[in-house]
Amino acid sequence: MSETKLDKIDLKILKLLQENSKITNLELSKKIGLSPAPTLERVKKLEQSEVIQSYHAKVDASKIGLNISTFVLVSLAWQKENALDNFIKKVQDIDEVTECYIITGDGDFLLRIICSDISAYEQLLFKKLSQIEEVERLKTLMTLSKAKKSKVLPFNYE
Repeated sequence: MSETKLDKIDLKILKLLQENSKITNLELSKKIGLSPAPTLERVKKLEQSEVIQSYHAKVDASKIGLNISTFVLVSLAWQKENALDNFIKKVQDIDEVTECYIITGDGDFLLRIICSDISAYEQLLFKKLSQIEEVERLKTLMTLSKAKKSKVLPFNYE
């Protein structure tokens, strides 16, 4: 995928929208020093080129009863036919798996899992994840608290 050519104003728009996607076009135009019409045009161009992929509501998981957050290292049984594709397909159907990365190092995948409590996590671990035949080993990394989560990508916006 090719890199999109962005100027200083585009970069400023990206930074401001990452910090607050609910900013009005008028507020955004004032902060970047353009009038509202060309500001809106630039935002639309960033959306059409898929530099901006979507806008989301950030929900506090604990406020809706989702109190357990874990990472799980998964090692696959590579001797199983189509282990990679089969595992990925099966993980897509598990709602509690909110992120799934193919990794290097101590495992083959890193899953981020969010669920209501330890009992729900135990059910997920023993009734769903460990039942996937392509899984050879699972290792849970329980999160205690969040020390940092930035919503702005680490990029030089100047």
